[in-house]
Amino acid sequence: MTRSRRHSLCTTLLATACLLPAVVAAQDFANIQITTIPVRDNIYLLQGSGGNIGVSIGDDGTLIVDDQFAPLSNKIAAAIAELTDKPVTFVVNSHFHYDHTDGNPNFGRAGAWIVAQDNSRKRMESTQVLSGSGRVQEPYPAVGLPKITFDDTMRFYLNGDTVDILNSGDGHTDGDAQIYFRGANVIHTGDMFVRYGLPFTDRDNGGSTDGMIAATYKIASLINDDTIIIPGHGQLSSRQDLLDYHDMLVVIRGRLVRAKVQGLSVDEMLATEPAAGYAPTNDSTNDWLRQAYAEYTAQ
Repeated sequence: MTRSRRHSLCTTLLATACLLPAVVAAQDFANIQITTIPVRDNIYLLQGSGGNIGVSIGDDGTLIVDDQFAPLSNKIAAAIAELTDKPVTFVVNSHFHYDHTDGNPNFGRAGAWIVAQDNSRKRMESTQVLSGSGRVQEPYPAVGLPKITFDDTMRFYLNGDTVDILNSGDGHTDGDAQIYFRGANVIHTGDMFVRYGLPFTDRDNGGSTDGMIAATYKIASLINDDTIIIPGHGQLSSRQDLLDYHDMLVVIRGRLVRAKVQGLSVDEMLATEPAAGYAPTNDSTNDWLRQAYAEYTAQ
């Protein structure tokens, strides 16, 4: 990558950085560094702030999965420019949440085609409120919206690989996508699978614990023990890690359903510590359990 090529790409992205939600603009991204981790073959993982970014490079161009926060777009572009002189041709959004898609307008203005599950585009077109936190995500401008959408599956033949983009069902949201690089045997799960502990299930935007349990089992059935998983957040993982995560959700769900059958109030349910063995007993865990319990007690 030449210095002029890197400068040109970063300058293009910098020119678009004015389109930021106020809450994001208020954060300090100056000290965030982008770390590049080789995964396998021509697939890389970029980590900074927000969701994990998957990168596929090759003769056909560059495809990235998610693009984190808009103020990091230049740093992300610079990290990609260290790997290839091919521009970012496609950005695949694993779902609509801002920590995975806030860079869309920047990469869209730089010429990338944005791809997402159809429901994700619909949610990016209008104001959304995230469950639990009440965090408001404002609509994206047209340039930041996915121009290519799919319902259940779509396939790319790119950089010598077969890339399947699929929706394994409502789980984290109602518009999740997993991106499976079949030749490399690498899959990016988005936030359907994460490594920070109990997952965030956006119930107000189509997510559910039941859906996440079903989806993670489906994903596990698609891959094998040699597959490398890029989770939505956290370190590179294996199929066994995914199965352990699935089993954790199954056990906790069973405890919550038992509490419902017993007619326990929310406080009584919390006293039984349904997440014991998987998460510490603290305010954060209790907030998660309240959200999850509402899924089974709300009629």
